[in-house]
Amino acid sequence: MPVPVRDHPLARSKLAERSNAFLGKAWDKGWLPPPDLDPKALWAQAIRTHGADAEHSGRSPEDVADFRERLDRLCAAVEAEADLNPLGRAMAWGQLSRVVKNRLAFGALWRRRPELLETPLAPPIIVIGHMRSGTTRIHKLLAADPAHSHTRYCDAYHPVPSRLGMNRVKSALEIAMLGALNPWLQSIHPMAPAEVEEELAWLAGALNHSIYESQWHIPSYSSWSEARDPAPIYREFARILRTDAANRGLADKPRVLKVPAFSEDLATLLAQFPGARLVMAQRDREAVLRSAVSLAANQMAVQCDSCDLAEIEAFWRHKIELREQRIAAAMADWGGPVARLSFDALNDDWEPEIARTYRELGLDLTDATLANMRARMAKSETGHHHAHAEQLKRFWAQA
Repeated sequence: MPVPVRDHPLARSKLAERSNAFLGKAWDKGWLPPPDLDPKALWAQAIRTHGADAEHSGRSPEDVADFRERLDRLCAAVEAEADLNPLGRAMAWGQLSRVVKNRLAFGALWRRRPELLETPLAPPIIVIGHMRSGTTRIHKLLAADPAHSHTRYCDAYHPVPSRLGMNRVKSALEIAMLGALNPWLQSIHPMAPAEVEEELAWLAGALNHSIYESQWHIPSYSSWSEARDPAPIYREFARILRTDAANRGLADKPRVLKVPAFSEDLATLLAQFPGARLVMAQRDREAVLRSAVSLAANQMAVQCDSCDLAEIEAFWRHKIELREQRIAAAMADWGGPVARLSFDALNDDWEPEIARTYRELGLDLTDATLANMRARMAKSETGHHHAHAEQLKRFWAQA
């Protein structure tokens, strides 16, 4: 099925329009109950399976309290500020109800198998950089090395271990549904159930603001969360990483980790993984901004009828400046291995840049790894992401 032309950053599909209209009508006429975003309702639904006490297993009282306050504040911001349309409200309920269910499911798992939380991990390789600065390409190249491990989409978005590959089945259905509602999503961020994926959903599971502020206008939550100590979020992140590594038998391989939001909390992240190797992605700030605005506008337009493009741009200028300040502060105290990779240099000739990166990180670049990387790059030549580059040219030619 051909992808429609994306003629504006806030464009949305006909299916999204029809779904939004149907849900609004169904709620108005009483055919369906509207989703309840009250935190008490989200908890009441989740505890039916695992019980209310499950959240405390494997977590400190401080971490439990942090999540509870985050959920209360996020739900309040969504209700007061996001101006979600019916489709957006349904999508918000789907995300937040999953977060609460997974939180209890993990607690129940750690109560049965507390040894998962003690899984020793090989020091990770962490890709740091702004959203749209080439971090995904670097991530996938490093993940092509069989000496490394990586997170898959199915384990990122359905992280509680499941039987018979059900997380892959759920992921395939989810990606298909999202693609139908938002036909430009794959051009902005290509996804597949068993493909390399960033760990953004693990941060979202502890209610880090990043994934939510890229979809919803929630300035009060963003500013509050930016100023709050993120240590509980990264303790939860480490617990999930240890569980995933143990479940998949990959704890002895360095995990290649990548989330643009790491830039905001780099000092806290490095405190969790003091033996990490870092790869810093670098790209022109205005190019990063244009692409970030396009991504956020695409996500927000589906869920809100009153998006303001100038407001989105101002917000992402703030995020870029904040993240650069926090990267600089964290790196001033960092003495571990670090390599820097330029977006443009990777475009011009990626192989010598990757070879240099391996040398600077003290890694062995084998012929087999290079062959895997070449196959990955050849596959990307026909990838969906090229369509996004064309969209950007058209948007900014019109500006």
